[in-house]
Amino acid sequence: MAQDLMQYGQMVEDSLRGVVREALQRTATDGLLGEHHFYIGFKTQFPGVVIPNHLGLQYPEEMTIVIQHKFWGLEVSDDAFEITLSFNGQGQHLFIPFLAMTSFLDPSVQFGLQFGQGEEGESESTGSEAQPDAGALSDPEAEKPSKDDEKGGNVVTLDTFRKD
Repeated sequence: MAQDLMQYGQMVEDSLRGVVREALQRTATDGLLGEHHFYIGFKTQFPGVVIPNHLGLQYPEEMTIVIQHKFWGLEVSDDAFEITLSFNGQGQHLFIPFLAMTSFLDPSVQFGLQFGQGEEGESESTGSEAQPDAGALSDPEAEKPSKDDEKGGNVVTLDTFRKD
């Protein structure tokens, strides 16, 4: 089998991160539309991630945030986004590079993406979620696939496109 010198898998993953970037840019400009809201999983120790120390200690590998009711200052750049979310009644600033993302879910339309599932040396998501104020972070039940997802919903995994 020929080596993929074009790195098509990485190109696809970069394009899908662009979907998340655009969704966040629209939210920064127009607010959340309709019932849309986002669950975003990310690696807390990824280079460039900036989160409060107590969250890094509580979630040393991965955490999932929810952008729904309580968020402020959402700013989106080409490579990252920053946002302030409420944890225990206090606003906490987070800076998350898009490359740190492991998952994106908009449960209002059953759309989800997973990133980096086939990378060597990477383990699957630990499923760690912070306990938020209402709407700031996810609950464990929310990330379980719904019956519609099991029937072929809009979750896209890149494993199908990768060759080892």
